[in-house]
Amino acid sequence: MSVQPLQSQPAPSVNALSAPLVESLVADAAALRLGVRRLADGATLVDAGIRVPGGLEAGRRIAEICLGGLGRVSLLSDGAGDWPLGVHVHTAQPVLACLASQYAGWSLAHGEGRGAFHALGSGPGRALARKEPLFAELGYADAAERTCLVLETDREPPPELVARIARDCGVAPGGLTLILTPTRSLAGTVQVVARVLEVALHKAHELGFPLPAVVDGAGAAPLPPPAPDFLTAMGRTNDAILFGGRVQLYVDGDEEAAGELAERLPSSASRDYGRPFAEVFRDYDHDFFRIDPLLFSPAQVLVSVLASGRTHRGGALAPELLAASFGGGA
Repeated sequence: MSVQPLQSQPAPSVNALSAPLVESLVADAAALRLGVRRLADGATLVDAGIRVPGGLEAGRRIAEICLGGLGRVSLLSDGAGDWPLGVHVHTAQPVLACLASQYAGWSLAHGEGRGAFHALGSGPGRALARKEPLFAELGYADAAERTCLVLETDREPPPELVARIARDCGVAPGGLTLILTPTRSLAGTVQVVARVLEVALHKAHELGFPLPAVVDGAGAAPLPPPAPDFLTAMGRTNDAILFGGRVQLYVDGDEEAAGELAERLPSSASRDYGRPFAEVFRDYDHDFFRIDPLLFSPAQVLVSVLASGRTHRGGALAPELLAASFGGGA
């Protein structure tokens, strides 16, 4: 679907806004239990849970970097049921912050066979490389000499891939910072659950809702307990959003379209809804692309129309499914 550019006035730079956050993260690495290493070509790797512990605060700050410096992420005692600790996300630029920066839409790979490296990249570097058709639809491009990309991975990327990322972003290797966040780590868990608003924006786009009509937005989801392996962690972080995520979008425009969005946006509208994500993934023979893409959305959605003041509601929290995924109550 083709959409109008985000806005007529110059858009803010996600790289310029996130650069101080990246610098602060690196400067505070010891306090945040992060590892920082400079490669031979000058690129910086930040380990947020591979060989070091990392933690919740590191994940919160990494999530704000993913949002391109345009959003705020908080840890609140406002989760769901037996899981009171939650992640809250707000941004005054939901389309730009979530889709032009936070969305993990850049597929990165190097090598072949069992030793091949694969990861999804998110963060402000995407707006420099513009490898995805989405950027043409958004009408957004950024320019910067320094950038950052967040990779969901439990291993360091090969130097050849790091060099290619820098070239694709149009920066010298010394201007590139890669933050590595294993999904099973505490930091990785926070930064994935902090995508609760982003998945709502992405699904709204897939449903054909006009993105320029989305004026503001906020979301929250419970924080899952730690998981010992990638598959369990992937299941729990997805389920936090599918069964415990709540999002409110503030929109301009058509009342009927807003009502339809509230009805179709929740995860319960998907054919694959109703079981923990790890079970769905297993039953599709671990083939991610066989899962209904419309499953990935919050459990509960509110769409508020600015002109009328009316709010349309859809979906509901599912604490029993959260308990099945997270391992029961306290």
